[in-house]
Amino acid sequence: MRLSHLLEAIKGYKLAGNPDSDITGLSYDSRKIKSGGLFVAIKGNALDGHLFIQTAIDNGAKAVLVENDISLPPEIAVIKVSDTRRELSRLAERFYGYPFRDMDATGVTGTSGKTTVTYMIESMLSAAGKKTGVIGTVNTRFMGRVTPSSVTTPESLDLMCIAREMANEGVTNIVLEASSHAIHQKRTIDLPFRVAVFTNLSRDHLDYHDSLDSYFEAKSELFRNLPVMVNGKKSCAVINMDDPRGKELCGLTKASVLTYGLNGNWDIRAENIKADLNGLSAELISPYGNTAIKSPLLGEVNIYNILAASGAALASGVTLDEIKKGIANLGRVPGRLERVPNRAALSIIVDYSHKPDALSKVLNNLRPFVKKRVITVFGCGGDRDRGKRYDMGLIAGKNSDIVIITSDNPRTEEPEFIISQIEKGVLDSGMKRAQGPQPENNTYLIDADRGSAIRRAVSIADKEDTILIAGKGHEDYQITGQTKRHFDDREEALKAVDAL
Repeated sequence: MRLSHLLEAIKGYKLAGNPDSDITGLSYDSRKIKSGGLFVAIKGNALDGHLFIQTAIDNGAKAVLVENDISLPPEIAVIKVSDTRRELSRLAERFYGYPFRDMDATGVTGTSGKTTVTYMIESMLSAAGKKTGVIGTVNTRFMGRVTPSSVTTPESLDLMCIAREMANEGVTNIVLEASSHAIHQKRTIDLPFRVAVFTNLSRDHLDYHDSLDSYFEAKSELFRNLPVMVNGKKSCAVINMDDPRGKELCGLTKASVLTYGLNGNWDIRAENIKADLNGLSAELISPYGNTAIKSPLLGEVNIYNILAASGAALASGVTLDEIKKGIANLGRVPGRLERVPNRAALSIIVDYSHKPDALSKVLNNLRPFVKKRVITVFGCGGDRDRGKRYDMGLIAGKNSDIVIITSDNPRTEEPEFIISQIEKGVLDSGMKRAQGPQPENNTYLIDADRGSAIRRAVSIADKEDTILIAGKGHEDYQITGQTKRHFDDREEALKAVDAL
């Protein structure tokens, strides 16, 4: 695309150099620039892209988008703007031919439940015959193609590229997990969401956001920016009114609103809820009628996810019968209250709960099904919000019979230091450190080796116990220092059972 044509997407820029350069691609990574590319210098949290402009030029860049005043040879076009990250989105949208023009986009945001809700929406849309693409924490998937994800919500350039691939394959509906980081960093600002879903808000990412209020402020931007109409269709905000922030969020959007929850006369709700180790059943109540639903998913927490997804599906024109079918068809969500079938018939559950509220919900949802003891194995990630470690220790101690504190992704922190912060919460829950090979109820163990900790849990459990391995869920790696190695809680649990 000719540079002058590409730059029609942005305003208020200063150009030095040749506007007629033929731009072959865009990149914000100087190592990935190819001959004829445009390099976008982004000021990130750790690195400033302006430091890598020469590397980009050496790799073939013919133009650079910058915020700083710089002097380069005349054959390199320099475009100066006030916010390169913001303009990257506009440039990407134009370069990839406005891929959302013929697709409906649904964004799901909130502290917990995003992944399950996107899986559920996907199942409902598929039941309605829609060609659906999903971008989220676990993977990006569409039309039989699956790519593992490295982040929940990709950079705007990557989003536009993926959306173009989906559009070319005939995808009609895109469902996206929208993280607070992504919204705050303007990665999703030019995505024309027709439906936006709010699941809940609790403590998370306070290593990035200044406070819970600023965290909510980032989430709320998705709803503030929601237009009344998208591609000639009414837009809709689907909001959890059982969350204290729900009412406030309703007042921030211009779009129509569908409310949901269990503790009020909301638009979408559930009655006659039954939950056991075989799944869930309930009556789904909606403005479009009522229907009996059944789901193989575990825990009453998934009722909220079902309500959220049902609201999004209804806003997208899916019928109640198709919603009912979609709920029944979704058998599992990777790493979300996921059962690990094993030859010893032990009850082993793997869950991604790596924040206080999520861990509390999972433990409270499992407790009614447990015949004997809850054995919880968990740790906390390094180089992340340290304040939640004590809280998670306290929650685990109060809601488990035995706790095994271990490592999550320690990253550059010492595992023992992270564990010591968790241990304070466990101690304040009233638990004591276990003595001897067979821990008693209301005691905890420490094992910094996650694989060893899982083996220990399996070795002390019987068929009436439930083992919860929390924190990593679908992740198939562990990061220690700068090293990333293969590690999957589900695989480790099966190895532990086979070693019995």
